[in-house]
Amino acid sequence: MHAMILAAGRGERMRPLTDHTPKPLLPAGGKPLIVWHIERLAAAGIRDIVINHAWLGEQLPAALGDGSRYGVRIAYSAEPNALETAGGIAQALPLLGGQPFLVVNGDIWCDWDPAQAAPQARRLDAMQADAWLLLVDNPAHHPQGDFSLSADGRAGTDGPGRLTFAGIGLYRPALFDGLATGMAAPLAPLLRQAMARGMVLGTHHAGAWTDVGTPQRLAALDARLNKVFPSRT
Repeated sequence: MHAMILAAGRGERMRPLTDHTPKPLLPAGGKPLIVWHIERLAAAGIRDIVINHAWLGEQLPAALGDGSRYGVRIAYSAEPNALETAGGIAQALPLLGGQPFLVVNGDIWCDWDPAQAAPQARRLDAMQADAWLLLVDNPAHHPQGDFSLSADGRAGTDGPGRLTFAGIGLYRPALFDGLATGMAAPLAPLLRQAMARGMVLGTHHAGAWTDVGTPQRLAALDARLNKVFPSRT
């Protein structure tokens, strides 16, 4: 299975930290956010990773290289201007193969095990779905949530008990059919269209998750990780 780490955003809410450093390279717990993802993917046996980049993008290959130091193979998808989530994925499709692939936002921290991606991909096949989303409890800064989760594990736009999209998902390449390469496009409309057809699955993750969207949340995550993994600091 291939994985993609989304790393092209400007990180406006993280300024001034992101004025000179791409958000995924900001450190937490003694290493860059994106390295946590790479190491977790490698531990799960996912070795082929695509990273897109735009803002200060040259810093990512300079910092991470070809991935060999982490035991993975990294390919880069450069975007002259950030193409948003769906646009960035659509441009990177030639690097991601023809099977369902895992996508992780580069500006989150989560203890979900990527080894679970393979069983979820089999679940996509069994239920003939186009996408699978990891959903978490709504954080204080996003109390309304994003999507509901039915008893049979399908994600939707309506229903009680809304949860927040964690920024981790599995997608079939066909989900992005019709998107022109190099054009900016958000992911949410594609997901909502697929949900209307019952083609999106979900799983509720009750573990640790942080959307590192502000300097304050980054500082809080850094403090927590330093306590949990003191040897890394």
